[in-house]
Amino acid sequence: MVPDREFESLDSDPDEFRELGYRAVDMMAEHFARVRDVDTFPDTTPPDVADVFDDPLPLDGEDPEAVLAEWTERVYPNASHQGSPRWYGYVMGSGTPIGALADALAASVNMNVGAWMGGPSATEIERQCLRWLAEMIGYPTDCGGVLTSGGTMANHTAIYAALQSTTDFEARESGLRTGDRTGRFTLYESAHENHSSVERVAEMIGVGSDAIRSVPCDDDYRMDPHILEDMLSEDVQNGNIPFCVVAYVGSINVSAIDPLEEIADVCADHDVWMHADGACGAVGAILPEKEHRYEGLGRADSVTLDPHKWLSVPYSCGCVLFRDPEVQARAFSMHADYLDFTDQEAYQGANLGFRGPEMSRPFRALKLWMSLKHRGVEGYRQLLRQNCQCAEHLHDRVVAADDFEMLQEPNLFIYSFRYLPIDLRDGVADAERHNAINEYVDWLNQRITDELRLTGEAFVTTTEVQDHTAIRLSICSHRTRPTDIDRTFEALREHGERIDAEDRERLHNDFADK
Repeated sequence: MVPDREFESLDSDPDEFRELGYRAVDMMAEHFARVRDVDTFPDTTPPDVADVFDDPLPLDGEDPEAVLAEWTERVYPNASHQGSPRWYGYVMGSGTPIGALADALAASVNMNVGAWMGGPSATEIERQCLRWLAEMIGYPTDCGGVLTSGGTMANHTAIYAALQSTTDFEARESGLRTGDRTGRFTLYESAHENHSSVERVAEMIGVGSDAIRSVPCDDDYRMDPHILEDMLSEDVQNGNIPFCVVAYVGSINVSAIDPLEEIADVCADHDVWMHADGACGAVGAILPEKEHRYEGLGRADSVTLDPHKWLSVPYSCGCVLFRDPEVQARAFSMHADYLDFTDQEAYQGANLGFRGPEMSRPFRALKLWMSLKHRGVEGYRQLLRQNCQCAEHLHDRVVAADDFEMLQEPNLFIYSFRYLPIDLRDGVADAERHNAINEYVDWLNQRITDELRLTGEAFVTTTEVQDHTAIRLSICSHRTRPTDIDRTFEALREHGERIDAEDRERLHNDFADK
């Protein structure tokens, strides 16, 4: 037998590890100290970054101090900084110091939260967080649920459960098509939204993206429940099988909230699963002044919300809640001899790996649990209000400007608008010149955001609203202030004026060609 002394491990000497830990915390503290001023994006290109990390496979180990130093020398200088108060891209929360510490602690014990025995405290903390989130948004606290990697997996978990429920869970074994089920499974979402995660989920669960029905919206970008009802009836008459309606609770482009109560009525009348995609905006229900817009949320069969978005929990931390825990359990239950876990009537520990698609699951809940305990609901109300106030401030700047155009009223924290030079406004309304001018303005708005990102001053992206290329700001950082909005707005204007002055000839050439 080989003596124990000849066996090795990956453990460091405790004193050595402590020193490494102090250095790592110093690096983190330095980052948080400068995050308001750091460039949002590095001045580099994908090939340049790839070259920085083009290392050969390490055959011999390095000193851990040298490995840790790589953070300062190579990783951090090539990082994007979603924690900046001027990061407005996508929908990305800005993270918190206590969340970063929680992630480090969770990694140190390395619990796998698939089975209760793999993570007793982690499982119970996750279950408590699910109840807290439900209570925060006015959802039944006896609901089911699970934390996920993000909104797409949360939507996948919910919509897959909706599909299985519609087939009385028989499709788990028989598949989607049988002699009794020959029609097309269909699901429904707002025509304005067409969120990419729903399309991806439809492809992943096998119904296909062509199964998605786009329901027309009103002037406020909210789904029309009357048209939804007509579409459901028509699909049934055509032999199809409606199985899920996705209602948006804070849409990705304009933060619109669909009429949840009316949609719930339609879904109840047609016995169709209602899924509320609140990845971006569901937590806004904690604001008393917004509460009326969330009426009906508690009636949804499932709700998604991403704590790593508007609650600023570090990545990754998504969430899905189920009004009926039994439906969730039936959709994802499984058995394997080597696991040998059985949920019994008497509580013997929840196996969360049997409540969603992931069997191996990290301890996501600790950073959420610590963040909620640290700030509390009242603390988060203040932070969410600040974001809404910044969006309203941006709206006021757009309305007061003669070189920007409003495309929406402010809803929550996402706001879209466009740069439109004053001398082109009349041409937009002129039928003969309309297409050429709008194509130029679309190109101009894209160039503005592209060039602003390259400066590192702010990270702004575009989207499509009312068939226009729009500048879109997602203002969900707890660090953003009105001065950050003003600074970004003026930078957009400066880039717009310069690019328009340099490239107006492009419009004249396009118009001449037409």
